[in-house]
Amino acid sequence: MPADLASVRELAAADAGAWREAVLGSDEPLVLRGLVSQWPLVRAGRESMAAALTYLRGFYRDATVGAWFGPPAINGRFFYNEDFTGFNYQPAMVKLDAVFAQLEQHEHAARPPAVYVGSTTIDTCLPGMRAANEVSGLPADALASIWLGNRTRIAAHYDMPDNLACVAVGRRRFTLFPPAELPNLYVGPLDFTPAGQQVSLVDFAAPDYAEFPRFAEALTRASVAELEAGDALYIPGMWWHHVEALEACNVLVNYWWQRVPAYAGAPASALLQGLLGLRPLPRAQRAAWREILEHYVFADGDAAIAHIPARARGVLGALDEQRARALRALLLRQLNR
Repeated sequence: MPADLASVRELAAADAGAWREAVLGSDEPLVLRGLVSQWPLVRAGRESMAAALTYLRGFYRDATVGAWFGPPAINGRFFYNEDFTGFNYQPAMVKLDAVFAQLEQHEHAARPPAVYVGSTTIDTCLPGMRAANEVSGLPADALASIWLGNRTRIAAHYDMPDNLACVAVGRRRFTLFPPAELPNLYVGPLDFTPAGQQVSLVDFAAPDYAEFPRFAEALTRASVAELEAGDALYIPGMWWHHVEALEACNVLVNYWWQRVPAYAGAPASALLQGLLGLRPLPRAQRAAWREILEHYVFADGDAAIAHIPARARGVLGALDEQRARALRALLLRQLNR
């Protein structure tokens, strides 16, 4: 990829109030240098891999985690196999200390097998670690997860929640794209994915511009963030991000939170319903439904229903927990016809 991609905007992390206000209100990525530099885990990792893993073992209580193991030939890129009938790695449920041992075993290997533990709730696998390595002031319902492995590459994907990704051990490079770059990222299947989210099929280490020509256009709007241990990156929900772990041992702690109440529906369900009910329609009818969705969903919802008496708006009224239940019941009745 080009070496001259734009850098993600940086924000000084010294003023806690300022960065929290900026992050919680931002629709663009932000780098927060040194945000978690005082974490005990960060200090241990700066000493050595052994010190970092010793620190983590202090919280280990015989936890089992989901891990991915790939041969050296994949060069850390977890992806589909060549004919898209499966994947190029082996998932397994293993004890977390076995993952630590794998990292130690291959620390100095020139071409190690790839080892990766994806999003795993910290309180489940390492109880007590979050309290000792915490970011205060985030939304109360923020979910804290840990990610660890060696030199791995995770294909570009998006997540719906907002995300504060904190590099605790090692280094990571994030390449980010705004949501509108979807057509230029050549995204794979919706229902057959490595980890639940559809991913870009482009190999960022060696893009094939003959097969994926529009990827060059996506790069003109990409930004990159290279993070050291102690740095953090805020990724707004729906932003595409490709993640490279750059050392023999890398640990990331992230916090996810939603800007919508828990009773709101999952947007992915609306997409699947659209594939089922809208995509098969004739072009003119699809265009008509696009206007309907624009009117009721994407435009100013209050203006669309201002002429209806408040008592008669039903499911068109402002969403609350009661209306969410009514909408789900209505949807279930329609799906079961």
